[in-house]
Amino acid sequence: MKHLLLRVIVNAGALFLAVWLLRPNIVMQNNAWYAYLVMGLIFGLVNGLIKPIVMLVSCPLIILTLGLGTLLINTLLFLLTGWLGTIVDFGFIIPNNSLWYAFLGALIVSVVSFFGTRLLVPANK
Repeated sequence: MKHLLLRVIVNAGALFLAVWLLRPNIVMQNNAWYAYLVMGLIFGLVNGLIKPIVMLVSCPLIILTLGLGTLLINTLLFLLTGWLGTIVDFGFIIPNNSLWYAFLGALIVSVVSFFGTRLLVPANK
């Protein structure tokens, strides 16, 4: 349970950083601190439940693009996370629906989550 909570906090911090860096182009509906925790939880659920299925289905695309297809998948899952968050009024929107800013946001979240998880969450042994 402690590991799950740490992962949600790391995801929330990564989402906060992405929204903060891309502020005029990615806008949170609710800018309270707990909104980022809710989004971190939604992001974790999307990555834990939906991402493995999408990766399996798109395996030929990933092989064909030598792994670069995963960047597109991460971008789409980032957009899905924002859309799911808007259903409960905690999500983010990209005002001009630019796929470029969704890509940059997904890239920031992926890098920060990767390093944050490696530093803060102990490995299961």
